[in-house]
Amino acid sequence: MYLSILYTPLISALIGGLLGRKLGGKGAGFVTTTCIIFTNFLSILALIEVGFNGTPVNSSICPWFLSDLLTTSWQLLFDTLTVVMLVVITFISSLVHLYSLEYMKEDPHLPRFMSYLSLFTFFMIILVTANNFVQMFVGWEGVGLCSYLLINFWFTRIQANKAAIKAMLVNRIADVGLALGLFAIYKLFNTLDYATVFALTPSFETSTFFFFNVEVHALTLIGILLFVGAVGKSAQLGLHTWLPDAMEGPTPVSALIHAATMVTAGVFLLARCSIILEYAPYALNIIAFFGAMTAFFAASVGLVQNDLKRVIAYSTCSQLGYMIFACGLSNFNVAVFHLANHAFFKALLFLGAGSIIHAVADEQDMRKTGGLRKLLPFTYGMMMIGSLSLMGFPFLTGFYSKDVILEVAYAGFSIPGHFAYWLGTVGAFFTAFYSIRLIYLTFLIDSSAHRKTIVGVHESPWKMTIPLFILSIPSIFIGYYSKDMMIGFGSLFWGNAITIHPSHFTLVDSEFIPTLFKLLPVTLSCIGAGLSFFLYNSNYRVLYLIKISLFGKKIYKFLNRKWYFDKVYNECINQNLLTFSYNTTFKSIDRGILELMGPMGVSIVTQKTSELLQKAQNGNFFDYSTWFLGSITLIVTVWSYLNWEISYSLLMLDTLDHRCVLFLLFFFVIFDQGKKNK
Repeated sequence: MYLSILYTPLISALIGGLLGRKLGGKGAGFVTTTCIIFTNFLSILALIEVGFNGTPVNSSICPWFLSDLLTTSWQLLFDTLTVVMLVVITFISSLVHLYSLEYMKEDPHLPRFMSYLSLFTFFMIILVTANNFVQMFVGWEGVGLCSYLLINFWFTRIQANKAAIKAMLVNRIADVGLALGLFAIYKLFNTLDYATVFALTPSFETSTFFFFNVEVHALTLIGILLFVGAVGKSAQLGLHTWLPDAMEGPTPVSALIHAATMVTAGVFLLARCSIILEYAPYALNIIAFFGAMTAFFAASVGLVQNDLKRVIAYSTCSQLGYMIFACGLSNFNVAVFHLANHAFFKALLFLGAGSIIHAVADEQDMRKTGGLRKLLPFTYGMMMIGSLSLMGFPFLTGFYSKDVILEVAYAGFSIPGHFAYWLGTVGAFFTAFYSIRLIYLTFLIDSSAHRKTIVGVHESPWKMTIPLFILSIPSIFIGYYSKDMMIGFGSLFWGNAITIHPSHFTLVDSEFIPTLFKLLPVTLSCIGAGLSFFLYNSNYRVLYLIKISLFGKKIYKFLNRKWYFDKVYNECINQNLLTFSYNTTFKSIDRGILELMGPMGVSIVTQKTSELLQKAQNGNFFDYSTWFLGSITLIVTVWSYLNWEISYSLLMLDTLDHRCVLFLLFFFVIFDQGKKNK
């Protein structure tokens, strides 16, 4: 069963990719969707056996490579953390496959698209089931590759090309940090196997080594480098710019990659390496700081976005910030709980957005739609459920994990904890505001769409509505039914999959914080939702006056330009780097020094030597005899010099010098005489 979970998506990808022409779009779609649904069924069985019955499985497939002391095998680890991720990945992937059959049915390259989706699922399963860091890195890079292929699926669109390249390059920057982290782990532990590394971590609590000639705390450095890798995949502040641009791909891609699976790989990595981070407090503080800043930043930018998918993309970035700072505050179980909850309602939002775009002739600007409540009642209901769950409305799925994250942040009674709490609370207000703004501009406001667009609006077919309905169920209930199991007091659900140091456990303390700070996040969420509805419903002029005021213009411009991150990167870093690369490294070094010392230089020397030798071949016997005599003399002299004993060479140094001088004089005299004879 466990091997089938790994191999079934691979077989699905190969069939869809290699036999897609013969099977056609419907045939390839049926095969791939059936395989992924079967994988999801097996993942649920694995959750029952491993998670509910407490029987982790470690399966060895085959040896991989042996290099000196480094021995690596293909092994599968199925513990509680793995099976939870598997259920989330395969459940969302199976619904996205089914949804894509209808959404992409007019595309002639549907088999290739379905193959890419299955391949992505395969690499994501490799990532979460790996038993060592090397195997995990294979899945890590594999999902990066599939992300590029899926974002760039419509490769004739220049914006899709740019977005895919941007996603690839930004993630490569982060992957350098992850690779350095793996090198540091091997340097310290002499192995990359999970079990060995995690068992030995407490023994290296005070260990240090030199990094760039600076002595640093080993576990802190490893924790920071692992977090750098997570910053790229999980789109944290600094390397977040690829996530909104990735919306250029098809909407099912956004639902699969950028809502439920790939972007959560960074959170999974931090949870998997929880024991390392628990012995690196400074690394935890850095993680908490960046996570809180990301949650606040992305929520503020989402306030002024007009593209339907970009609003949801920035909400994803913000929610990832909540998960990351929960990890930074040592509440890894709460972070994974929110990860699982977020996957359902965020996939619901993305697929609901796809249903809207499909209905209004691919229009994504919310200002050009409106009035869709009566035309798309089912989609309106699904989007409302997803938005309310996202904003943490009481008793929906998002409420049970998002509020717990903020409570444990405050309960830490530390500077990073309170910093994360206040930024996260303000971010919750922003999230509620732009969630209701999305609903109002899309469904409730009077339509501003073209008449032809409104006439053609229709509810999506059953292949698109069934996934929406299925996702709405966990978006409402899964938080309530899984809270006690995943983060309840005394729960043994996680076992050894997640480690929290006793001194960092604040979940109990969160029950005894002042009631005001418990109710503040949900109160601000309700206020933000009500304020958004009030302003956009009957007081739109107030927003207009705020926007055209001097201060309002500056704030709107600052937020609309995404805090100028793209401007700084493009104008201050990328352009200068490209200019330096072209004028210096390309023209001066590559085309200059390296080519003169390399192929170009060898070619020039060979050509010039050939021309000289060609001139020497003049048919004159005297010149030939001169060259012959000189060559023989040079060869004999060098050979004799190399074969003399060192002592004899020292004794005969004067004689040798005299011979060399006589030889040179003889050569020049003969050569000069030959020129005169010409």
